[in-house]
Amino acid sequence: MTGGARSPSSAPAARLIEELRRAGIADERVLAAMARVPRDQFVPAAFVDHAWDNVALPIGHGQTISQPLVVALMTAALEVTDRHKVLEIGTGSGYQTAVLAPLCRRVFTIERHQALLHEANKRFAALRLGNVTSRFGDGTKGWPEPAPFDRILVTAAAAKLPVTLQELLAPGGVMVAPVGAEKGKQMLVRVRRTDEGFKTEDLVAVRFVPLVEGLPRNPRRPVEAAST
Repeated sequence: MTGGARSPSSAPAARLIEELRRAGIADERVLAAMARVPRDQFVPAAFVDHAWDNVALPIGHGQTISQPLVVALMTAALEVTDRHKVLEIGTGSGYQTAVLAPLCRRVFTIERHQALLHEANKRFAALRLGNVTSRFGDGTKGWPEPAPFDRILVTAAAAKLPVTLQELLAPGGVMVAPVGAEKGKQMLVRVRRTDEGFKTEDLVAVRFVPLVEGLPRNPRRPVEAAST
């Protein structure tokens, strides 16, 4: 992990990683990254006792920190390497961002709830994640300025594949996103940009909060920050 982030050594963390292995997660780079991220620092105080359980937890503003198994599946499906520039849509608590950070060259992450982004930025700073750049904004519009991206990870479900985000992929790039209605069937989809266009494949059924266009009412001034 970039910087001096400490490694969780608790028995609950070790049990979670072993549970992920038993569930079929075989990518040791992903497991090692998740083992080093202190998930208990990314959940509200009321849920700290469940931080290392393999469950999604509420983080406020109608959002959740994803189930660790889903984080592992999505990260592994992204096929990210340390040469890749990654765009993440939906920072949330910052947990998925912190898992991606040691696996790639740089993470650009967008969040539409400024209060969540503020807390996530504090966590990034505490963990000294020097390769994370965050932005308050509408994730459905992507982040065109630093595009193209080698990898794009979407952490909320769109009713259909977000074409605007696909277009930000570099040739040979990969996007992983949940697709489907809020109360209907949702599928984790992987998109590859090829010379012929976009190739998609269904991976696994999932359940995510919806990808919402626009910003909450009366947002404060947009903030962009790079962790140090």
